[in-house]
Amino acid sequence: MSDFLETSEDEAKAYAPKYKSVYATIILGCLLITGRLWFLQIMQGSELRQFSERNRVKETKLPAPRGLFLDRENRVMVDNLPGFDATIAPQYAKKLDETADAVGDVLDIPGRKISDLVRTSQRRDGPFRQVKIRDNVSLEEVFRLKLLRWDHPGLNINESILRFYNLAENGAQLFGYVGEISKEQIPKLNDQFQGKFNFDQGDIIGKSGLEETYDTTIRGRDGISYVEVDARGREAPGEKSNYLGFKPLPAIPGYNLVLTIDKDIQEAAYKAMNRHDSIGPRIGGVVAMKSNGEILAWVSTPSYDPNIFSTGPPPQVWSQLINDPFRPLRNKVIQDHFSPGSTFKPIVALAALQEKVVGPNTLVPAPGILKFGRRIYHESHKVNHGAINIVKAIEVSSNVFFYQMGIRLGIDRIAPYAKLLGLGQKSNVNLTHEVSGLIPSSDWKLKKLGEEWQPGENLSNAIGQGFVLVTALQMAVAYNAIGLDGKVMKPFLIKKVLNQDSKVVQEFEPTLLRDTTKPNEFGVTIDLASFKTVKEGMRRVVNGEGGTARLSRLPGIEMAGKTGTTQVRSFSADEIYNRCDSRPLFLRHHGWFVAFAPFENPEITVAVLAEHACSGAQGGAPVAHDVMMAYFEKYHPELIKAAQEKKEGKKAVLKPPPGVLEESE
Repeated sequence: MSDFLETSEDEAKAYAPKYKSVYATIILGCLLITGRLWFLQIMQGSELRQFSERNRVKETKLPAPRGLFLDRENRVMVDNLPGFDATIAPQYAKKLDETADAVGDVLDIPGRKISDLVRTSQRRDGPFRQVKIRDNVSLEEVFRLKLLRWDHPGLNINESILRFYNLAENGAQLFGYVGEISKEQIPKLNDQFQGKFNFDQGDIIGKSGLEETYDTTIRGRDGISYVEVDARGREAPGEKSNYLGFKPLPAIPGYNLVLTIDKDIQEAAYKAMNRHDSIGPRIGGVVAMKSNGEILAWVSTPSYDPNIFSTGPPPQVWSQLINDPFRPLRNKVIQDHFSPGSTFKPIVALAALQEKVVGPNTLVPAPGILKFGRRIYHESHKVNHGAINIVKAIEVSSNVFFYQMGIRLGIDRIAPYAKLLGLGQKSNVNLTHEVSGLIPSSDWKLKKLGEEWQPGENLSNAIGQGFVLVTALQMAVAYNAIGLDGKVMKPFLIKKVLNQDSKVVQEFEPTLLRDTTKPNEFGVTIDLASFKTVKEGMRRVVNGEGGTARLSRLPGIEMAGKTGTTQVRSFSADEIYNRCDSRPLFLRHHGWFVAFAPFENPEITVAVLAEHACSGAQGGAPVAHDVMMAYFEKYHPELIKAAQEKKEGKKAVLKPPPGVLEESE
């Protein structure tokens, strides 16, 4: 009965706690909404505004042109060419799979591969970074892709820069090549160049050669351009210079490098290494160096065309390069070291003279064989030279003579002189992957192999076999020092660094590493008299009647040098005199020839390694001859001309007075 008599006031009191809960919920909701709005508007307002505006603005990286490589006469050797890239912007590619299939049909790339690439980039780098699908798109492909853009938002065609190597295969290992930075390289390079460069996915960097060594000098700084776009990622009409607050940044080109290389000598060296004579194209390397250390030519063969790396080599081409048994990607001038063979004999001769083992006129018997212990050591040919002095021994390249020098000296009195001239150590020419070679000693063998040095090893090492290993560049440095009577010059490749206004930023001068006529820290020195004796033997190698390189003489110029033949393996007594060219290619000897000219006042040194060419006289000397000829024809044509006129018997004849008959010759 009391329920029916309850007033509205009582009823309101009964619902009051429920109203409080509703009010509290409403107030709490308002507070949450207000707080969220405050957080979004105040705390994250600028960030979200930028995020929103970035959907209206398309950002495009403007790659900076890499610096050019110029030869010593400012002729362009490595250049940049315009190209086109196909990219997809993930934030606009709403139908990615359809876009990927359409683009793949044009570029002959599986659509699944393209979509996976874009999705991977989106997860890693976010939706705003454009994903490069293909470099160096052809003009026909550009036209077909542009037709697709209306129906496939996010597809873009961007201008790019392609690295172009004017000499193609010539000097490829020296100049190197460029390629896209790998995922593993990004954090390493960013740590290494923190604050100076910022490397990102898709960046092009130097991968080898000068491109790699001087990458930070020639790479420049990339720019950024912005354009306002509609909801489908297409450029919107209108002119807005500030692009909603985003400021475009111009690309800053990299510095140019003026090399010491002479394009004419470089081309002559490449042509010489690809001679069509009885040996055929050489496998190996040649380096030509001025007496002050400037490198004039640098060739490694077989080679490859670095232009294919500017656009990414096809898988079959890359497979062919890395599986080639002659390793065209290797820089054979500094990366491959070999036994120097008889080109090591002048160094041993200097040691023998300096250590008073023999004098300039000391006669030493040099029969065709030498018995030492239980083994018989042979000359390279069946010949008995009789009693000869050190000059004659160098001229005819007598093994037996230098076997005896090895016995008398021992390796520990040879090694210091070889090292003094730059052998068995890096030249620090400022290229990556240079090897140091090896000049052995008894201590080295004990530490490295745990074995005592054996007396018989002195013989093989004295003729440049055994453990001795050198590079072509090391031999050029050593022979240049011999020609200069002991002045060891540092080889270098860069003359100047220029900015885009052609102003010199940095300049490099010749560097004298040491003068071997003055004692080093170990008291080792080489007298001028010793150099004079050894140089005379080297002069006769080319100009003497019994010289091993007499067929490669230069007209009007005396060249001094030494041939060398290096066995790739030991041969038995009944095999040693067999014809080298009758053996399989990989069992044929390597051929060396190293020389400088002119004899009296050297200007150029050339070192040639010709793998499996059977001999230095056949494989190396003709190449050096051609390189030397190119040099003297360019820089001293009068010497060549005078020699040719003398050879042809031309003489200047005075015109007789009128009425006087000329006498017949």
